[in-house]
Amino acid sequence: MMDRFPRQPTAADPQIPSPPLRQDRIPGAAPRRWLGRWLGRCLATGGLATMLAGTAAATPSASDALSLKPLQRDAVYELVPSELIAKCTVTDIDSDGVSGWEVTGPDGTVLRRFLDTNSDKRIDVWSYFNFGVEAYRDIDADFNGKADQYRWLGNTGTRWGIDRDEDGQIDSWKRISAEEVSAEVVAAVRDADPRRFARLLATPSEIRSLGLGEAKTVEIEAKAKRAASEFATIAKQQQAIGQTAEWIQFAAPAPGLVPAGTAGSSQDVVVYENVVAMYENEGKSGQLMVGTLVQVDDRWRMVGLPNIDSDGSALTQSAGLFFTPGAANGGSSSPIADAGLQTLVTQLESIDEKLQSAAESALPQLHSQRADLLEKLIAASGSVEDRTTWTRQLIDTVSVAVQSRQYPDGLERLKAAAGKYARQNRALAAYADYQAIQAEYVVRQTPDADFEEVQEWYLTTLADFVDAHPRTEQSAQAMLQLALSKEFEENEEEALVLYKRVRDGFKDSDPGAKAAGAVNRLESVGRKIELAGKSIDGKTFQLSSLRGRPVIVHYWATWCEPCKQDMKLLNRLQARYKQAGLTLIGINVDALRSDAEKYIQETRLPWTQLFEEGGLESSRLAQAFGVQTLPTMMLIDKNGVVVRHNVRSDELDAELDKMLK
Repeated sequence: MMDRFPRQPTAADPQIPSPPLRQDRIPGAAPRRWLGRWLGRCLATGGLATMLAGTAAATPSASDALSLKPLQRDAVYELVPSELIAKCTVTDIDSDGVSGWEVTGPDGTVLRRFLDTNSDKRIDVWSYFNFGVEAYRDIDADFNGKADQYRWLGNTGTRWGIDRDEDGQIDSWKRISAEEVSAEVVAAVRDADPRRFARLLATPSEIRSLGLGEAKTVEIEAKAKRAASEFATIAKQQQAIGQTAEWIQFAAPAPGLVPAGTAGSSQDVVVYENVVAMYENEGKSGQLMVGTLVQVDDRWRMVGLPNIDSDGSALTQSAGLFFTPGAANGGSSSPIADAGLQTLVTQLESIDEKLQSAAESALPQLHSQRADLLEKLIAASGSVEDRTTWTRQLIDTVSVAVQSRQYPDGLERLKAAAGKYARQNRALAAYADYQAIQAEYVVRQTPDADFEEVQEWYLTTLADFVDAHPRTEQSAQAMLQLALSKEFEENEEEALVLYKRVRDGFKDSDPGAKAAGAVNRLESVGRKIELAGKSIDGKTFQLSSLRGRPVIVHYWATWCEPCKQDMKLLNRLQARYKQAGLTLIGINVDALRSDAEKYIQETRLPWTQLFEEGGLESSRLAQAFGVQTLPTMMLIDKNGVVVRHNVRSDELDAELDKMLK
């Protein structure tokens, strides 16, 4: 099993007010039973289904029509007092291939509109109005009877959410403004909802699409990754934003532009720095520091954790990711100190530009100079937050430089970072120590190294790290690696113990989700499993739809050469077992969708390929079964029961023959 690939290491604007609400206009909760069962309900009321079929049946009553509610609870739309419902009117719509019906109030104001846009006799657009203006709609874009998109319209905002698995929960944002991001952050903190927060963070592919220089890209990737894993803990610990807190206002300096050519960047990037979300909690005002936002297409994306004082008081600005504030910088003690910080930042940017085109022989010295500047920035920063920010950047960039073998002497610098800069911050110390272990593991793997000896050192060091830092995210990551090693040794019993320890001890975190998936995979043999998602071309997929056929699920990426070799074998096996109905399902875990699309087009892979953002590190499809290495293949019989949860390519033919007999 050692031919498998482990995961790759990665190191004041105008207020936009909420629309006014009358007492009879309030957000509504959404019973999911209405979606996907609309035909049944209409048949029971003698309404839309028969109307669309062209019969003379009665149009549904206003009461039935107005009983439908949006799937998203914070949709703002008009509710009608019960005594006025009978005075509302339902009108049939049949024009230009679009059928459905519209509900209007006693004064002729439009209240609802429900449409069948593809003539399949099923509703696929549910529209809700506020003051006669369409304010929100649920959309069934793939026409399977379930909503998969949610849009806020008119004066209620610009949000456009995507629900890939059609469970009523938004998985990602297709469009969201900076103001709306700040409101979502307040809601996520208030509800201690990691999922709501995670969908605001820039994904690895989005960060790469910004075209920033490599050093800045690595810094932002690491910052976003930490934010995703640490949010749940911070949200639970904070006490300023209570359960009744509501977002009030967005505040930030004017947005800025990072021009192409800055520190190796290839295109302009629009940025907000020091964004603040103002909120109200039990009659008291508070401020939450959202931090830096970057624009990616029609979306504004967060790149780090929000910050809030324990009492919700005003927060000082900090050194931004792209622009260092001048006298407003709360971490500086004087204009002279600010000027000194700016000089260091300018020097740092200059080195980043040189790193883009430097000869290989010059790289060690440039990385050393960069680390020197970061240490000076740590020493010059007046606030704990700024020192932490620069320390993390030091750890991240030196770690990447060491692992890429551009800065061999950086390992000792990295190993000293925890004791030198993170003594008073346990979480930061654990992070520094863990990055040093990962970097040294790579450095030890020289061509003439004894692999077993290196592996023994690595596993022993990880075990010691878990003992020293038992409750940190890095401890969870270390236990995942230890569990994986047990899988390689085919010691699944001990692997399960470790996976369950992470699953139970680190809930609402990426490691916890990955461990839960691994437990699901290891305990799947002899059981039916389910997996749902979207194909790379946007089609809905459910594993249960393949009942009656044997299935091979193949996790792969374009950077995994053994995966590509497996595809040749899989193609032959599909032809050999064609009469038995053998079906192949590929799950691509590349960081960039474009990489997968290009390879699939070039090779003309004939079977279904699923894809979700996040890659092997954090995509939902990888987490579903805790996949950490590639290739990973699962063999499933025609009844949907798992036969092998991790089958190697050289075992497939014999396993298929045995299973199909």
